[in-house]
Amino acid sequence: MAPGSRAEVSPAFTDVQQEVGRLASSPEFRSSAAWLRAQEAQFAQWQLEVARIAAPPFGEAARAEWLATKFHELGLEDVHTDDVGNVFGTRPGWGPSYVSLSAHLDTVFPAGIPLNIRQQGSRLYGPGVSDNAAGLAALLATIAVLQSQRIRHVLPFVFIGNVGEEGEGDLRGMRHIFATPRWKDSIHFSLVLDGAGSDTIVAEALGSRRFEVIVRGPGGHSWSDFGAPNPIVVLARAIQMFVQTPVPASPKTTFNIGVIRGGTSVNSIPESASMRVDIRSTSMAEMELAELALRQALDRALQEESRASEARSPAQKRPFGISCEVVVIGDRPAGELNSGARILHVVRAVDAMLGNASQVQRASTDANIPLSLGREAIAIGGGGAGGGAHTLQEWFDCSGRELGLKRILLTLLALAGIGA
Repeated sequence: MAPGSRAEVSPAFTDVQQEVGRLASSPEFRSSAAWLRAQEAQFAQWQLEVARIAAPPFGEAARAEWLATKFHELGLEDVHTDDVGNVFGTRPGWGPSYVSLSAHLDTVFPAGIPLNIRQQGSRLYGPGVSDNAAGLAALLATIAVLQSQRIRHVLPFVFIGNVGEEGEGDLRGMRHIFATPRWKDSIHFSLVLDGAGSDTIVAEALGSRRFEVIVRGPGGHSWSDFGAPNPIVVLARAIQMFVQTPVPASPKTTFNIGVIRGGTSVNSIPESASMRVDIRSTSMAEMELAELALRQALDRALQEESRASEARSPAQKRPFGISCEVVVIGDRPAGELNSGARILHVVRAVDAMLGNASQVQRASTDANIPLSLGREAIAIGGGGAGGGAHTLQEWFDCSGRELGLKRILLTLLALAGIGA
């Protein structure tokens, strides 16, 4: 945060700074910081263990079972798994609402990917070892220090390992949580742990909509059925029109055609062809405009190919028929945390107290769901450093994890308040 900015000098921020300062100097926090420093080997072991459990999209059950066991071992209450596979454990307080700390269970890697998880010095290597084994290790480390140091807090905590953050999981775990009567109105602050690092605060939710477009026609032989409408040509026409759609630089809006499929041989008119389209923006309205442009381009492409096929084969007696289906395969809502939100003041005050440089960023995380509902939520890293996310060469460096864990703990305690 830039010195002299409006939020830094506001009375609300000054009050939060004083609160955080008192917490940071308290015996509870000082002893907790020392304990965290001494337990790094245990945190790395947890991280290696969980990274060795495959958790492909829609296949998180084994990892969820492992986490539930750890929740029990660490003494959490009401440990359970919900209908979609999210794992919960609570730590009681005295207040009427919860502070949640969550980390997603799933990885981007499909079932069957070799998980060659290993440690060399302070570095851990292997797919998913940072995203999000680092977040899950930080989740367990936070629970462990609270239990070990017997810290009492006013608001109760709910700790969550949620499913469905990556790819076509489409935030299904977090959606379910905030659609469940028990949690949707009782979680007041949401702190999401995603990946490594201590230098970011995700307070702006990047929205996205993803579509699979399927065009179907009669198909046929390239010679004898010449003139029949070609689904690949329809997609080509639609793409050519859609990519000319103007999009604003602010709010930033983007689109991409990432996958295209269709056809069986060079001398066959395909019966179907498909493409996958990704639209992203910080504005729900701009995403809707881009989606409308995509649908209009498809309608025009169908009309043009129908007319062209009639012109290519005017003597053709049978009706050809060609159709298009647009299937939504992802819909992540956009949102933005109010600049005066308490959770944002708290994490900035914590960073200032710890001498940690951080920046507010925009990204697509589990925090999208509560942010889109107008709730107070941020996503931060689990400490340390990482790289190669979403590749088989992913790595995590444990050096510096202590700073990230102190940041998480101090933020939680400032949000909940220390109880007597």
